[in-house]
Amino acid sequence: MKDSLVRSRNKISRGIYQGILKPAFFRADPESMHDRMTETGIFLGNHKLGIKIAKGLFDYQNPSLEQNLHGIHFKNPVGLSAGFDKDGKLTGILPAIGFGFAEIGSVTGRECAGNPKPRLWRLPEERSLVVHYGLKNEGCEKVAKRLAGKHFEIPIGASIAMTNCPENLDAEKAIKDYVLAFRALEPFASYLAVNISCPNAEGGQPFSDPKFLDVLLSALDKEKRHCPVFLKLSPDISEEQTDGILACAEAHKVDGIICTNLTKRRMPISAGHRGMRGGLSGKAVEGLSNQMLSYVYRKAGKRFILIGSGGIWNAQDAYKKIRLGASLVEMITGMIFEGPQLISEINQELAELLKKDGFKNISEAVGVDNSISN
Repeated sequence: MKDSLVRSRNKISRGIYQGILKPAFFRADPESMHDRMTETGIFLGNHKLGIKIAKGLFDYQNPSLEQNLHGIHFKNPVGLSAGFDKDGKLTGILPAIGFGFAEIGSVTGRECAGNPKPRLWRLPEERSLVVHYGLKNEGCEKVAKRLAGKHFEIPIGASIAMTNCPENLDAEKAIKDYVLAFRALEPFASYLAVNISCPNAEGGQPFSDPKFLDVLLSALDKEKRHCPVFLKLSPDISEEQTDGILACAEAHKVDGIICTNLTKRRMPISAGHRGMRGGLSGKAVEGLSNQMLSYVYRKAGKRFILIGSGGIWNAQDAYKKIRLGASLVEMITGMIFEGPQLISEINQELAELLKKDGFKNISEAVGVDNSISN
């Protein structure tokens, strides 16, 4: 499809979403609406006609956006972050919406009901979400069975974490939980993301401490693997803590870093939303995420592939992360607020920005606004 037609298509889609669908969606409970959208996505992804219609509405491709990283082909750098498709139910429809990759989960060793409801709130004025799911998922065994035998059109990463339960306050048991999820999902994932930074689990973030992280990664190093392994960092840790995590990661079989998870730092938020528990996504975390991304790239950009996540609302936001050092970017909140056509809009404009700046491929823009010190 010609770029002019894609632009017109996206403009129409945006108008329908912003003028009709979003007002209706935002009147409903956020978690209930998410569940309904998941059911719709499952239905469409199970039917060839549904996939064809979605591709016609949202897909966009440009050779300048393609990359090969660790032997994995990404048709574009824009991915779905973990937290949206918790149980790997949407892998049939996500490629049709235009994503270059997707990350399911976080998936834990055992099934987890998560934290009590309500546990998801919209902050329209702040262009953010408050998320307090607490690692709700069906557990690694069920998710692995769902993924087994499937062919994926795009790379599917799997985020793993420790089950949110009192038993995992014991670090040894928590590590066994990670290993269980690692073993179950490793055969089916394009990459694994070790989530050590969930802000909503009962046990906190013990593996953000390099001493505990070393023990965890030592256990995972012993496991059979065919795919790259990433670490997902918190935006709330200090540079000193980040240095310790990076040094630990370099000593183990870690291939990349995801910057970042949700933040627990509270920005001034609108009346009626104060006192909510959980982490903040979207624009509330963007500055912290970019700061962490920039720092990690300067310190270890030659060693690790970086994924930038947090606060992407348009192509300029994504391009900024890429120029700071991200080879790939992830999003959820921007899509919820702006509409599913946002992925196509970002990819089309990224291709234009690359051409404007004289880059033939997205990889040439990675880190150009930053400098590696190592």
